[in-house]
Amino acid sequence: MKMLSPTPFDRRRFVSQLGTGFGSVALASLLHESGLLAAEVPASAAAARAPHHRPRAKQVIQLFMLGGASQCDTFDYKPELQRRGGEKVNFTVTGGTQASAGPLLKSPWDWRQHGQCGRWVTSALPHLAQCVDDMAFLMAMHAPTSEHSAGMTMQTSGFVVPGFPTVGAWVSYALGKLTDNLPVFVALPDPVGLPWTGKAAWTNGFLPALHQGTMLNPAAENPVPDLFAPKSAGFVTAASERAGLDVLAQLNRAQLQPGDTRLEARIASYELAARMQLAVPDVLDLRGETDATKTLYGFGDAKTEPLGRNCLIARRLVERGVRFVQLWCGSGLAGASGNWDNHGDITPGSDFEKMCVRSDRPIAGLLHDLKARGLLEETIVLWTTEFGRTPYSQGSKGRDHNGNTFVSWMAGGGIQGGTTYGESDEFSFRAARDTTMCYDQHATMLHLLGYDHERLVFRHNGADRRLTDVHGRVIREILA
Repeated sequence: MKMLSPTPFDRRRFVSQLGTGFGSVALASLLHESGLLAAEVPASAAAARAPHHRPRAKQVIQLFMLGGASQCDTFDYKPELQRRGGEKVNFTVTGGTQASAGPLLKSPWDWRQHGQCGRWVTSALPHLAQCVDDMAFLMAMHAPTSEHSAGMTMQTSGFVVPGFPTVGAWVSYALGKLTDNLPVFVALPDPVGLPWTGKAAWTNGFLPALHQGTMLNPAAENPVPDLFAPKSAGFVTAASERAGLDVLAQLNRAQLQPGDTRLEARIASYELAARMQLAVPDVLDLRGETDATKTLYGFGDAKTEPLGRNCLIARRLVERGVRFVQLWCGSGLAGASGNWDNHGDITPGSDFEKMCVRSDRPIAGLLHDLKARGLLEETIVLWTTEFGRTPYSQGSKGRDHNGNTFVSWMAGGGIQGGTTYGESDEFSFRAARDTTMCYDQHATMLHLLGYDHERLVFRHNGADRRLTDVHGRVIREILA
């Protein structure tokens, strides 16, 4: 058998090809660091990442009380504040200086202990008071800001500056989809209007574009903008729409470039929209719900039904496979009204009471309904706000912003109900013991979903980014 002679390979050619090889390695490294390798962002980018450990939950409902809900008038009972109301106290603030404030303002609401756990709750939240044995309270939450947009952005993304992925986007990136017919991440704005930062409140940031939250607004004439053709477009039929989408898909795919997640997401969104045209009307059609269920959520009362409808739809969304529902209570469109920003008055009859009334029964109804259907065991419910309020008065009957301490609670999906972690000082002015921040809350949420918050990363601009930045720990004290 005749052997083939090897191709001549002189030193110059060897060095040239070796250099080309090193260049390819360098290019691959640069593409990897820039997040442009196709293997790093799959074409679908919707497949679940393998969990790091056995998950306790698979879905999340985030309840955001926009405006800074007063911990002093909801869950953080302070006998000293009640006893010394009207006295003038100077509080030490950052830098060691003394802050001259108004007199201490005791809560005008009655306080009682509830449940087997004995959690103190005011008379402003009578329905949630009956759910305390299912909740784990974080009594010493802290935020590094007392400005609304920054505080809201911090609690939803882990950063005070905009542009970072929100919690729902991270959950979408980690867990992927449970259903083909609905988005992974849905945002339900308050029926009154959008939050301070508008639709940026559910941004995907630098994560692939398909992890952007989809807004569903049941109070609007078109709950999902542009999902259906306008009534004036009678020439649009199901067949013509399908044909148009097919042509559009061909054109989009012809222009698709490796690593262009925006166009990939646009293609996926058109395909999802076609399926949502059937799924969304089903989610919003409440005729199959019993009268007892609707009453549970506050239907039949003009004060509670709007948010109750959103809470009921949140349950229907997780029931149908949506991974993350972000539900807003309060709007940023009308300044300090229509939300929890109660500078002027926290007494009975005030905007504070209105916010309590419109949210208390619907959220309690959501907890009861999830529990009755067996959904609470696999769904994390997270109630939070951007910061708390001061124990001293602003004006005569209101409270100012206070990032030093506030209260959040979690329920469901591996949370030990009836527990408490952390404590504020004697006046509820600052966190005093076992302080927690959004990083810890997010780390705990990811842990229950099966992920180590330090290992769930996304390469962006040469850095491995994560939801908890370089902070956070799992709050094991509240786990079942």
